[in-house]
Amino acid sequence: MIQIRKAEDRGHADHGWLDTWHTFAFATYQDPEHTRFRALRVMNEDRVAPGQGFGTHPHRDMEIVTYVLSGALEHKDSMGNGEVLRPGEFQRMSAGTGITHSEFNPSATEPVHLYQIWLFPEKKGIEPSYEQKRFPDDERHNNLRLVASRDAAQGSLLINQDAKIFLSGIDANAEVRHTISEGRHAWLQVLRGSVSLNGNDLHAGDGAAASDERELTISATSDAEIMLFDLA
Repeated sequence: MIQIRKAEDRGHADHGWLDTWHTFAFATYQDPEHTRFRALRVMNEDRVAPGQGFGTHPHRDMEIVTYVLSGALEHKDSMGNGEVLRPGEFQRMSAGTGITHSEFNPSATEPVHLYQIWLFPEKKGIEPSYEQKRFPDDERHNNLRLVASRDAAQGSLLINQDAKIFLSGIDANAEVRHTISEGRHAWLQVLRGSVSLNGNDLHAGDGAAASDERELTISATSDAEIMLFDLA
């Protein structure tokens, strides 16, 4: 069974400095029918204006993954990390027992376009930690490149949850396939372009939940970039 979450049906807020879309209930967007999918709690698509950002704020007991599509995002946290996240780079922050951090667009002219994703951790109270990594374009070109996993397999980021995150850039008319083990589920998020998921047309910003499916065939109907979550 595949359930589509269309981009235009997401929660939306335009704060001037921040234009944000929420796949699941978040902040002032409350939607009891869309609060989470399995361990996936937040799927926010954000555009932050030049010279603007999120001031220092706390998190705890959450796995936070950030991916920049364009522009740059400067990160600072209470663990002493200070990094700039650029297109193609992933950041993973395990909030655990508690951290504070800020995220800022350091450019004076260019907005930053990013996805921020939260997953519930397997257990509460873990030690906070941080990772940042770029995965080469050729490793994800027409291929599902593992970028985050429970065991850091294939050089992926470590997340404290029984989940795998894949990233792929797919040429128009090419396809990638993913087998789902029995009892597991998947979420597909289209970051750019358009694809067909097992015959369902999806466009940038669209998401899809898959349960009781054994294989996903993702065919690009234009040049596309997608993120795929394999979830318990």
